[in-house]
Amino acid sequence: MRIAVVAGPDPGHAFPAIALCLRFLAAGDEPVLFTGPHWFDSALAAGIGVRRLKGLAPRPADDDSDAGKRIHERAAHIATEILPDLSAMLPELVVSDVLTAGGGMAAERLGVPWVELSPHPLYLPSKALPPVGSGLAPGEGLRGRLRDRVLRAMTARAIRHGHRQRERARVSIGLPARDPGPVARLIATLPALEVPRPDWPESAHVIGPLLWEPTDTILELPPGDGPLVMVAPSTAHIGVEGMAETVLEALDGTGLRVAISTLATPPADLPPWATAGLGRQDELLTHASVVVGGGGHGLLAKSLSAGVPIVTVPGGGDQWELANRAARQGSSIFVRPPSPAALREAVLRILADPGYTEAARAAAIPADLPDPVALCHQLLQSAHP
Repeated sequence: MRIAVVAGPDPGHAFPAIALCLRFLAAGDEPVLFTGPHWFDSALAAGIGVRRLKGLAPRPADDDSDAGKRIHERAAHIATEILPDLSAMLPELVVSDVLTAGGGMAAERLGVPWVELSPHPLYLPSKALPPVGSGLAPGEGLRGRLRDRVLRAMTARAIRHGHRQRERARVSIGLPARDPGPVARLIATLPALEVPRPDWPESAHVIGPLLWEPTDTILELPPGDGPLVMVAPSTAHIGVEGMAETVLEALDGTGLRVAISTLATPPADLPPWATAGLGRQDELLTHASVVVGGGGHGLLAKSLSAGVPIVTVPGGGDQWELANRAARQGSSIFVRPPSPAALREAVLRILADPGYTEAARAAAIPADLPDPVALCHQLLQSAHP
């Protein structure tokens, strides 16, 4: 099966797309990844075909302060830009990242079935949940349900406005205003990070996290035998800045060891009980007693999959939502705003209370989750019996 996988170059979206391509490749399929050129060498080395995801650069008329325009108008532009390359590869199926909606629009223009990939929990609005992003647990009792109803009403106008923006963007490239949506949604998260809802879409399938390591390098551990704290600053532009330096200040004098895993330039002048650089996080997690990181889904899912509790330092976007979900599950403490004193207290509390590790291990228990590759094969067979 020839499959186009479309995802932006941000690690939180490119990495799950690469992981999915590897799953397709192992099943004998022919995946081609449309993304930014930064990840071309890694994908090619793994045997994945690549194409440049055109249309990513902001245009003079773009208004990136308007999230709706940024997502929908840019998606329509990307769909037009990648259409020739997509058409040339003759895909039988397109998998489009939830934030790179242009892949789905381009597939629709070609008349090819497409699947949406969400590298995080399902973020569609629900008639029974508080708005996603609030970080709130579903309200209980009459007062709690009333609170959620009021909050949903407050966000309904923005949601309707977004739908109108999407309709205009679709019409601008020759698609009907009404969006039929994908044939399926792959929700690449842990069931422990999902929130039950009575209106769960039949087309949405929780498949478990799609994890990929961008390096084969093993980061050297700091000397000593104290508990290891793995620090992984957020890779997203919405992440908190200066996290690594703040953690080093927080843990000075505690007897703990620190390993900082980062795609960016590591801090200079590290103390002897710390090390830093690009290294395989899955390997570090086999040694770590606790993780400190942003509230991004990739690190959170990777830590819980390894059964390691995490101190989250959420930035913007969905990081606040995810940090609260992990805290309610019992495997995490979130610190906002971060300070050396608050981070020190959170790390020491997790190390002193085995309940956090027990909760992380419970979140990591594998469930009977569907295989995304098998799902895609079934969907294609249904589309072309």
